[in-house]
Amino acid sequence: MDVRLTAEQQQLRDAAAKLADNLGPGAVADLADESRIARLDKHIELTGWRSLRSDAASGVEVAIVAEEFGRRLVDAPFLGPVLAGDLARHIGAEAQGTTMAVGDRAIDARGCRRALLLSGTTVLMADLDPDRGGADLTRAQAGIIGSPVAVGGVSAEVAGRWLALALAATSADLVGVARGAHSIACDYAKIREQHGKLIGSYQAVAHLLAESLALIEGSVSVLRHAAWAVDALEPAEAVRAAQVAKVYCARASRTVCETAVQVHGGIGNTWDCLVHVYLRRALTSTELWPANLEEIDFGLS
Repeated sequence: MDVRLTAEQQQLRDAAAKLADNLGPGAVADLADESRIARLDKHIELTGWRSLRSDAASGVEVAIVAEEFGRRLVDAPFLGPVLAGDLARHIGAEAQGTTMAVGDRAIDARGCRRALLLSGTTVLMADLDPDRGGADLTRAQAGIIGSPVAVGGVSAEVAGRWLALALAATSADLVGVARGAHSIACDYAKIREQHGKLIGSYQAVAHLLAESLALIEGSVSVLRHAAWAVDALEPAEAVRAAQVAKVYCARASRTVCETAVQVHGGIGNTWDCLVHVYLRRALTSTELWPANLEEIDFGLS
């Protein structure tokens, strides 16, 4: 596999990063800024990124956007609509206003009226309760009304590739979250002084940040393979690669986010410090289509 991005993929990454940097929340207070959220939703709608997969984009391209959105905690529906659109195109269903559900809860539910679920090879649809809160402050959840209704079916190959995409996309979000948390921890270590010295000059802090960077680099490598495998390998192999990525990225992202809290010291445990929002997103992304070692035929340390 060639892990280098094409010119078009690099442009996509640059555009996603620019949007995330300009309109992603820069502080906890920004999460309640309706004006910013409206501008963010409008820009994402104009880009058409929520229909990336239904417009024949690759798993790598979906992962590129998911990673950048995770890096800046972009709080607009993306992952759910993208995965719903991928399923909807195979059964000829309308994807507008639709997101995905995991179990009895829908993710990225803000502004969505219904959710799709995949059970084996059967696609189910359910109406949604109004948006409700959750641990993740950047992605709204909603409950399902009644029992989901079957609306179509897909082949085993399509179901396998969809699961691989779901795992790879959530892994990409985890990598982005880790990158974002590490970045603000490094920025804080450059300005916070203790005993007359910047805390980043102390080996204990520097080593924590260096270890986090090593975890991020490993996550990037395993994610790139999983995202490429979605379209390049047989479904079973693609799912296995994505499961490995999900396990590794979930562990790494949690460690990096907890390290960011630790580097911030006492302020890292306050509501106004943004690192807890990163940690919340990492924990909830881990629980979306979770993977565990028992599903993989070799162990990870």
